[in-house]
Amino acid sequence: MHVPDGFINAPTSAVTGVVAAGAIAVSLRGARRELDERTAPLAGLVAAFIFAVQMLNFPVAAGTSGHLLGGALAAILVGPCTGVLCVSVVLLMQGILFADGGLTALGVNITDMAIVTTVVAYAVFRTLVRILPRTRRSVTAASFVAALLSVPAAAGVFTLLYWIGGTTDVAIGKVATAMVGVHVLIGIGEAAITALTVGAVIAVRPDLVYGARGLRRKLQLRVNGALVDAPAPDGARTAPVAARTSRRTLWVTGLVTSLVLAGFVSFYASANPDGLEKVAADHGIDKKAEKHASADSPLADYGIKDVTDARLSGGLAGVIGVGVTVVAGSTVFWAVRRRRTADASPTAVENV
Repeated sequence: MHVPDGFINAPTSAVTGVVAAGAIAVSLRGARRELDERTAPLAGLVAAFIFAVQMLNFPVAAGTSGHLLGGALAAILVGPCTGVLCVSVVLLMQGILFADGGLTALGVNITDMAIVTTVVAYAVFRTLVRILPRTRRSVTAASFVAALLSVPAAAGVFTLLYWIGGTTDVAIGKVATAMVGVHVLIGIGEAAITALTVGAVIAVRPDLVYGARGLRRKLQLRVNGALVDAPAPDGARTAPVAARTSRRTLWVTGLVTSLVLAGFVSFYASANPDGLEKVAADHGIDKKAEKHASADSPLADYGIKDVTDARLSGGLAGVIGVGVTVVAGSTVFWAVRRRRTADASPTAVENV
């Protein structure tokens, strides 16, 4: 889904750049409400994890592969505004360091992969959790559906942008059918990864999952050696779900997992073109694709320049990518949290 330079014309790219900049500005303000001292470190880790999993292309139909977009996962774990920032940080690192996604198309990619996926996924997720029972299983199920729908939604928005500003003359109906069709299949993989990750975090630290806030468990009493739900008076609140691991342990585990996925497992990812690359090649969308401005980067195409061993080259690039992304993301979210703290300080309140 990473749009290269040359697919979309300059005016449309400029407009999406303005949209992306506006959305990031709004998200920076919104993230102040979502982040606190507990969740800010998690947000940087989420960005690094998305970077790592995006390196793991999985095969789908007809010689095509797909990978995680991450908007749904980020929105559910750390909130929709913070989610937009997480995916945007990933896209920025990929475009500048790894020549993945055009620099002139950065606005297109942020609009499509960060904003659309996050907004659609979180809207679907919130709708479902209001309808379903407020349990861990329902939150996990809602995350599956939200992630599944977010991917074809992003494919549809790309099709719209291509219809407005595509640089080649291709029947838009064919583009829409091909893009949405293949990305429905990719969405299944996105949904599975998202649900498994959300479920795993909820199992150990439900209090850190933004979409699971409010999950509570009933008070239980031991009766004749067995635990039974205690009757609660009308209006009584039940106890919060207990954490099973520390934040530090969760963070270290997540970082190690990201490093292993990017540094080792990525070598076994599918080499087939992803959904957009396949559709572009089949329908001539890529006829005017331009060379990436960072094509000569030492990390271009997720490899280390002058390292001839493919496994070592890709693994080192993945590890570097995870490290750079977690540092960049953590810096952004630390600054946002500091701004929130400053805004909430007594001096700031007195000056209002």
